[in-house]
Amino acid sequence: MSAAPHNVVALRAAVPAPLEQWMQQLQERFEALAARQLPEGSAEPLRLHQAMRYAVLDGGKRIRPLLCYAAGEAAGAAPAVLDQVALAVECVHAYSLVHDDMPCMDNDVLRRGKPTVHVAFGEATAMLAGDALQAEAFALLGRAPVDAATRLALLQELAEAAGPRGMCGGQAIDLEAPGANLDLAGLERMHRMKTGALLRAAVLMGARAGGAGAPVLAALERYAAAVGLAFQIVDDILDVEGSSAQLGKTAGKDEAQHKTTYVSLLGLAEARSRATHLRQAADAALDEPALAGAHTARLRQLAARIVERRS
Repeated sequence: MSAAPHNVVALRAAVPAPLEQWMQQLQERFEALAARQLPEGSAEPLRLHQAMRYAVLDGGKRIRPLLCYAAGEAAGAAPAVLDQVALAVECVHAYSLVHDDMPCMDNDVLRRGKPTVHVAFGEATAMLAGDALQAEAFALLGRAPVDAATRLALLQELAEAAGPRGMCGGQAIDLEAPGANLDLAGLERMHRMKTGALLRAAVLMGARAGGAGAPVLAALERYAAAVGLAFQIVDDILDVEGSSAQLGKTAGKDEAQHKTTYVSLLGLAEARSRATHLRQAADAALDEPALAGAHTARLRQLAARIVERRS
């Protein structure tokens, strides 16, 4: 453990690599890690394991793992710990996509540029693969090389993000929303749960892995709240402006399903303005005294990338 206090971390002396290079290195590291740690596709039960690997490997922007690594870098966390945490968060994210795409939910056929899991493997296997990935996430945290108190905090953070007060609760609201005529406050509440909760968890778990104290966690929570909502607003914009080829998933489905979105409530220009404002709020959180001296450049760059992305 670093000798630096829990609420501040000394600035790294090395000149940081450009963002694209840093992202590529970590994405490659993460892909290799996931390929090693997920159950082998040649092991029984074959179809379940193959579906789990199909859901996680070879696709996605890895925003949640990148946020986890960036927050961990700011808190001085060991890479081996961040590997376990990042993979656990991504397993929960992947499971949520598997279930979200099923006919009983959004009934989508394209995800990450390839057929959705239920299309490729059937609905029953897809359901089991999602269930297994959620369980695998908590098994990964149980094996994380940290002290018992930190392990418990990580487990609790992920459980809260994935459960009824987080992702599952937000999805339940979304299922009811087409007939609910959500206003802006209701839409924000839904997305802070459905999308924002897991993004928030990725940031806070990365920081907890480095032993961050309450002042740092409070500042990073404000950062994560802004980034999580900005991510969803940009998703809503891209659903209107992007193509299925660009997005790797079906474009235009929000309008087709008559969903309330930031674009439908605010229009494109105001939605973009709100995303920009949230990026500024994320930057302001990183400027707080608790993070003075901490290596937060990657978090700042990722906030910009989330708002400026085109896919």
